[in-house]
Amino acid sequence: MNGDARRDPTEADSALADEYARCLAAGGLAIFPADTVYGLACDPRNRLAVERLYLLKRRPRNKAAAVMFFALDPALAALPELGPRTREAIGRLLPGAVTVLLPNPAARFPLACGGDTATLGLRVPGRPEFTAVRRPALQSSANRSGGPDPRSLEEVPELLRAAADLVIDGGKLPGTPSTVVDLRSYEQDGSWSIARQGATDEAAVKTALEGQFHFDPKTYLTEIKRDIPVFDRLQEELVAASGSGARRILELGTGTGETTRRLLARHPQASVVGIDASEPMLAAARAALPPQRVQLHVARLEDPLPPGPFDLVASALAIHHLEHGDKADLFCRVAAVLRPGGRFVLADVVAPLDPANAVTTLTPDFDRPSPVADQLEWLSECDLNPRVTFSVRDLAVIAAEKPRF
Repeated sequence: MNGDARRDPTEADSALADEYARCLAAGGLAIFPADTVYGLACDPRNRLAVERLYLLKRRPRNKAAAVMFFALDPALAALPELGPRTREAIGRLLPGAVTVLLPNPAARFPLACGGDTATLGLRVPGRPEFTAVRRPALQSSANRSGGPDPRSLEEVPELLRAAADLVIDGGKLPGTPSTVVDLRSYEQDGSWSIARQGATDEAAVKTALEGQFHFDPKTYLTEIKRDIPVFDRLQEELVAASGSGARRILELGTGTGETTRRLLARHPQASVVGIDASEPMLAAARAALPPQRVQLHVARLEDPLPPGPFDLVASALAIHHLEHGDKADLFCRVAAVLRPGGRFVLADVVAPLDPANAVTTLTPDFDRPSPVADQLEWLSECDLNPRVTFSVRDLAVIAAEKPRF
């Protein structure tokens, strides 16, 4: 449910993100472009800054505001009391045009909670150029309380623009505020509701929270070996195709760390950055993998990738969940973070030429395998040199090299 902007951050973006962070750290107010409308932000722990923001907006002090992060990792780290079910739900909804209402038993960020410190609103907009900002912000729309939500900087009231310490022009925005989703009871019984309809429609929220299949980390290995009897062979072929001597590895879809463990053994000097959309799966991986060599992050494959360069990008049984076009997009983003001479290795379920070879159990609307020929073509279009290194029925390993020059 990410925002539409998917480009990689530039040096100019980094400088702007640094300026934004310095402004908030100094107690200032910043007007910034979210993925929906323009917002007004300040340090949520600075009482004077919060009072100033509320005063400028003429917002009643007992009315809550959201706490905003620009990346999932620091948001989840700031709320350790959240249960695994809720954390996974957040990972499926955010980043994106959604604000989630969460239980707040530790009364964190009380200045943002209005009159109810047991509830916290969390926002992670889809703005890749700001993902380097790790600090939280108290944020609200850059308008007078009850006024129209500004979709351009010109629509932000002149008084707010003049009073802000930093004003960032992000061009024209969609103009519809985020959808507010109440997850306060989600951990107990899976229930949720729409508290305010906004930019993300209810059907998309329902699909994210109810319409996807999610593995239980405790039973994952047993289930996957039942569905894929050659699972260990597939892993061995991926590792063999990864070459040797990699120093920095990116893994897409880490799961419980089965592939990570094998890659670390194959590349003894390497460190691994792993991403997965499921926080419970990553929690199991963290418990099993050496923390000095592995960094794991909650992220979807559609999100901006961690910054390269990487010697090796590897993925096992994850990318087939993407739509065809999203696979092609991901392959080019992988190529962008590979160093010249680096390698991308993919071990996955594919759509075989002979339907009789489609033997892997698939979940409708969750598993979307693509033909090998299509994936070779997409990789080639991203200026990679792909080849099939292993195949059996509806499983294949593809290795793709990035040219050195």
